[in-house]
Amino acid sequence: MLQGRQQTEAYLSRGALIIALLPTGAALLQAVRAPKLHVLLDYWYVLAKITDDSGSLLPGMLFSYHLDQPFVVPSLLFWADAGLFGGDNRVLTLLAFLLMAASVVLLGLLVPKSYDLTRRAALLAAFAFLLLSPHGTELWVQGTNGISWVPALFFLVLGVFLAHRGRFWPSLAAAAAGCFCFSVAFPAWFAIALVGLVRRDRPFRIALPSALGVATLVFWFLTKPGEAQSLASTDFDLGRRLLAFTEALGSMWSPGSRPVAVIAGVLVLAALVVLGVRTRDAERAGWLGIGLSAVALALMVGLGRTSTAIDVGLISRYSVISALATCAIFALAAPLVRGGVVLALALVTGLATYLTGSVVRDQVNASYGRLGVVAPALRAESPEALRALNIEPGVVPAAKALGAYPFTDGFTLGCGGHELGGRIDLAALPPAAGKIDDPAPLLRGWTSPHPDCVLVTDQGGTVVGGGMAAIARPDSEAAAHDPNAGWRAVVRPGVTSPVIVVSSAGQLYRLGGQ
Repeated sequence: MLQGRQQTEAYLSRGALIIALLPTGAALLQAVRAPKLHVLLDYWYVLAKITDDSGSLLPGMLFSYHLDQPFVVPSLLFWADAGLFGGDNRVLTLLAFLLMAASVVLLGLLVPKSYDLTRRAALLAAFAFLLLSPHGTELWVQGTNGISWVPALFFLVLGVFLAHRGRFWPSLAAAAAGCFCFSVAFPAWFAIALVGLVRRDRPFRIALPSALGVATLVFWFLTKPGEAQSLASTDFDLGRRLLAFTEALGSMWSPGSRPVAVIAGVLVLAALVVLGVRTRDAERAGWLGIGLSAVALALMVGLGRTSTAIDVGLISRYSVISALATCAIFALAAPLVRGGVVLALALVTGLATYLTGSVVRDQVNASYGRLGVVAPALRAESPEALRALNIEPGVVPAAKALGAYPFTDGFTLGCGGHELGGRIDLAALPPAAGKIDDPAPLLRGWTSPHPDCVLVTDQGGTVVGGGMAAIARPDSEAAAHDPNAGWRAVVRPGVTSPVIVVSSAGQLYRLGGQ
């Protein structure tokens, strides 16, 4: 009888571990298939700030704040990516994935050994589904976001894990390393102190991390820039800040709906409080630290990133806060139910978060897709177009010196081999119907026949720009038979009367009336 039960437990645990590979593989695939180009302004802004025009690092600028946050480690990683890997976004998305996967492993090792094998395997599967969920898509699509958040989160989890294992000084080192990454790691000090309190460590091991946490917050507050940063509001609107707080805690359970996220956040907070009060044993001290960290991070979002323009708590990268909180709830509640029930809950959690996360994934991919003109704008060295795309134009000399993409031989306009500086016989091209809606620096319009790609030439036929095509344009005259007739393009500075050339099914057309 006992042998049969052990065999069943072994089968269930193996099944749970295999299931855990599904979200892991999906996130890895997304990281590897991410676009090569960094399209977000933060990457180029930071790179411009920490380098001179020759691409040399300016060490003193590493310690300046970015978005009122410490940013030393991400800045170094941005610079290394530009100099060593040609500014390949996929290098950073892969690194973000590896650090998040390592965080999942650390959380799995944090599960008490007194839990049976089925519970431990089921919890690991749940952790993978939660932390590698489509809700966090922007962490795997653009390394700028991933490297801003994930290293700090990794060191936060590592600090709590080490404290739980009684490795006090290494846990403080991990917390300190995290604080040089981003403010996401700030709660690590207080989580380490809480772990020490529950473990009944010496008072010194409780007082020191608490004091270091207070000192970190005071130093940050006194030295951070005074002006309001991105998504921040200086208005003391208690209701809006509480909304952001609860949204961040409950976003994993919401398909982009504020009411659902708020209700879920309240339930998550209540569950953490109830389970936290019931937990007294040192074996689960680390999970109290993880729960405290999640609540503290949600509070930081409410205090520092409240906006009247958008639902801040539902931003993709903030979903890791809700994920951490839910992981803590599962780990603390696991002894209260049977191992098979824990496994069932892990599967339900995976399905629920993946279904709701797919909505977020589609929204993130759509928002980044519109930035496909960043590469030609950089290569065309158009300050006006770059400013319109929120890219710092001053980064161009450093990016060229470092050999960062798109300033590499691998850059292409992706339009039948026609590249910047090439020539096209405009007189030989048949006309295309269409319209230019917006002029330079960011040209926008539509054509018929359907545009597969778009080029910009001067009046002599020299290619001086390019962009992206097949964009949804339901408002255009062609929308009745081609809803994806739109294009966007950029052109080199100084070009008057640019000519739009599109390719459709391998044939070049010149937009009529130019």
